[in-house]
Amino acid sequence: MVSRATTVNQALNDAVSLREPQKIHEAMRYSLLAGGKRVRPVLCLAACELVGGSEAMAMPAACAIEMIHTMSLIHDDLPCMDNDDLRRGMPTNHKVFGEDVAVLAGDALLAFAFEHMAVDTAKAGVPPARIVRALGELSKAIGAEGLVAGQVVDIASEGIADVGLEKLEFIHVHKTAALLEGAVVLGAILGGGSDDEVERLRKFARCIGLLFQVVDDILDVTKSSEELGKTAGKDLVADKVTYPKLLGLEKSREFADELNKDAQAQLAAFDPDKAAPLVSLANYIAYRQN
Repeated sequence: MVSRATTVNQALNDAVSLREPQKIHEAMRYSLLAGGKRVRPVLCLAACELVGGSEAMAMPAACAIEMIHTMSLIHDDLPCMDNDDLRRGMPTNHKVFGEDVAVLAGDALLAFAFEHMAVDTAKAGVPPARIVRALGELSKAIGAEGLVAGQVVDIASEGIADVGLEKLEFIHVHKTAALLEGAVVLGAILGGGSDDEVERLRKFARCIGLLFQVVDDILDVTKSSEELGKTAGKDLVADKVTYPKLLGLEKSREFADELNKDAQAQLAAFDPDKAAPLVSLANYIAYRQN
C-alpha cells in the first residue's frame, strides 16, 4: 500500500501540475494531493496486474479514479451537502478556497479525469477497444445509476425513521461501492482480462465496496475526529441511517467479516501469488482504523 500509494501520488502530482489559471489548479491540487489511502487506484493497479497487464497500462485510469473520488469528496463536504469542515485532517476545500471555487475544482477534476485516462492510456499502448469499454464502465459507475444515485437516495433518506436495510444497501452499493467496483473492473479490462475474469473481479469489488462502507460506519461511532482525520459522529448528528444504527455494532462487525470472506472467495480461481495483493487489500479495508 505504501509503495503503490507513493507511485500513485507522484503520477497525480505530474498529471495535475500548477499552471494558469493558478487559483483553480491550486484548489484541485489542494484536495487531490492531501494524502488519503489511495485504496481505489491501488486496487485498479492490482487488478490489472492480476490478469496479466502492467502498471503503466492502468496508471492513467488509477489516477482518473482518484480524481473523481476527490471530486466527490469536495462536493460532499459543501454546505449544501454534508457541510463538513475537516477532510484528511485538513480544512475542507470550500473552507480554504470558497464554495464557488470548490464546486469548480470538483468539476475540473471530473472533466480532466476522462481526458487523462483517454489520452494517457492510449500512450501506454492499450488497444482502443479496451479504453472505450473502460470509459463506459467509469461513466456508469459515477452517474445517475452509480455514485450520484447513491448520493440522491442518501440525501432523501436523512431524518426518515423507517429506512430499512434494503435501502441502506442501495445507498452504499451506489454511493461507495460503485467507484471501488469501477476501479477494479477498469484495471481488469485494461489489463486484458477475459469476460469471466472481469466478472469475478466485479463481484469481488462489489463485496469490498460495501465492506468499505460498513467499516466506515463502524469507525464513525467508535473513533475520534483526530483518529479519523475527518469529523467523527457526523452521521449521527445528521440523523443518517447507518449499519450500526440498524444492526448494532456487533452485527455490523459480523456483516463486515462475511463480506470479506465473500470477496476473497471470488479470487479462488486465480493464481494465489498473483491474487495476494487483492487479498491483502481486502483485509486492509476490513481491518483499517481510519
